[in-house]
Order: sequence, then C-alpha cells, then structure tokens
Amino acid sequence: MKNFDWLKVVVLALAIVIAGYFVGNMHKTGKQYDRYVQVKGLSEREVKADLAVWPINIVLTGNDLATLKGQLENQNEDVYQFFVQQGFEPDEITRGMVNISDANANQYNTAQNNRFRYVAQSDFTVRTREIEKLQKALEASLELMSKGIVLGSKNQWRPIEYVYTGLNELKPSMIEEATKNAREVAEKFARDSNSEVGEIRIARQGLFSINDRDQNTPQIKIVRVVSTFDFQLED
Repeated sequence: MKNFDWLKVVVLALAIVIAGYFVGNMHKTGKQYDRYVQVKGLSEREVKADLAVWPINIVLTGNDLATLKGQLENQNEDVYQFFVQQGFEPDEITRGMVNISDANANQYNTAQNNRFRYVAQSDFTVRTREIEKLQKALEASLELMSKGIVLGSKNQWRPIEYVYTGLNELKPSMIEEATKNAREVAEKFARDSNSEVGEIRIARQGLFSINDRDQNTPQIKIVRVVSTFDFQLED
C-alpha cells in the first residue's frame, strides 16, 4: 500500500515536471513568435494609356426650328465624315442624343428679349485604342471651323479621357516586386538587430492606383501599389 502511495507521488511529480516543461517551452515559443517586423513594399510602373475617349458636342442656336434642324443635321454629317477621313472605323464613332430646348417654354427663364429662341445640341463620342490617331484628329479638328463648325467637349478641363486597361496583366509582377522590396527592407532591419528574416506572418495587399504622370501628359500613367508585410525575425 505504501509502495502504491509512493508510485502516485512519483507519477504526480513527473506530470508536474513535464507540464512545466511544456508551459515554459510554449512561453518561449510565443516570445519568439512575437519577434517580427512590419514593413511596406512599393512597386511602380510607368505605362501608356491604351484607350482614349473623346466626348464631343455641337451647339447651334436659332429662331426657326426647321432651319436649325437642317443645320444641325448637316454639321453632324460633316463631323462624322471628318472622323472617317481621319481613319476611324464606324464602330469607333458613336452618335449621341440630339436635344433642342425652347427658351420661351422655360418657365425659369427670366431673361427678356432673347436673341435666339432655340438651342440645339448633338453629341458624339469617339472611342479608340489608337491614341496617336486621336491626338492627330484633335489637332486637325480646327479645319472644321472653316465650315462654321465649332466642336465642344463635355469636359472643358480635359477634352480627351485617357484610360489604361491592362492592370490585370501587371498585377502578378508588381505584387512580386512589392514583396521583394519589402523583404529587402526587412533584411536591413534584421541586420541592424542581429537577427534573420524568417517567413511572412501576415501579408496585406494594398490597393492599386492609376494616375496621370503629370497634368501635361495624361496619356502617360503611373500604376502604383504599396503592400504591407509582417516578417518573422529569427536569431
């Protein structure tokens, strides 16, 4: 009976020692896991826009509705033919709505003795992936002034909208570059702290942004992403 009691004491003691070992080891491992560095990785690309959109409008005024309608139809045809002669395909040129407003029918118009009763506006949209061709057409559009046609743009501060649509093709290589850049930063930090960079604990991919390189060259874009990484530090 006494031997049995001693056996229970020995087993209990061993259990306490083993439990203490595992608790201590877990604490040590937890402390090691808490050693990490958080860094950011940057990747940038300079690319050319691959899509251009030019929203155009033609505005005419007059007092005779039939005459105004005929003038607008003639100018619409002249503008369409202008872009065809510039080398654009029919599916790159979209005719928009025609809108005619009557100043006398506008209850909010308080002006007296309006010079023109009717204001007519028609819309065109030129959409193409041939950027240089559209830029040449923009310069050549001054020729239309000799026919009395004045092209306006819906966006006065930026007549042509330039778009880059190839982001999905860039994403893999840019994410790889951002990761590499972040690891280089982490390795420098590790050297300064007499440590080594281990595995990635957490990776947070940043949002991709596409912006103009500058105000004067909107057809050149800067694609940018900043990702955040937590790297484990090891002795």
